[in-house]
Amino acid sequence: QVQLVESGGGLVQPGGSLRLSCTASGFTMDRATIGWFRQAPGKEREGVSCISMNDGSTYYANSVKGRFTISRDNAKNMMYLQMNSLKPEDTAVYHCASDLYDCTVVHARATYDYWGPGTQVTVSS
Repeated sequence: QVQLVESGGGLVQPGGSLRLSCTASGFTMDRATIGWFRQAPGKEREGVSCISMNDGSTYYANSVKGRFTISRDNAKNMMYLQMNSLKPEDTAVYHCASDLYDCTVVHARATYDYWGPGTQVTVSS
């Protein structure tokens, strides 16, 4: 059974940093497409970042390029999202997710098959 659990969210001031972690069970991350999406109140789900199963290519939403970095630790079966230079508009619940389709299919609209309960990120002074 696929399970994903996020951690590392919290309250941070604008310009600050957070590192989100995702622990997976029931599958191995290097054999799936994995990524992060976020959802703010009243807004649609937004794909934040993705690592392709096929070749390890990474994808980022334009709104986070240059500020966020996705990574994976195969030995620990964990995934991370390093978030720097955070802005108030980054405030949302962040979910880690997985799918067997490539990032080009699932990333933009975050149409993953599996995702975790999410961790709240609040950027505010």
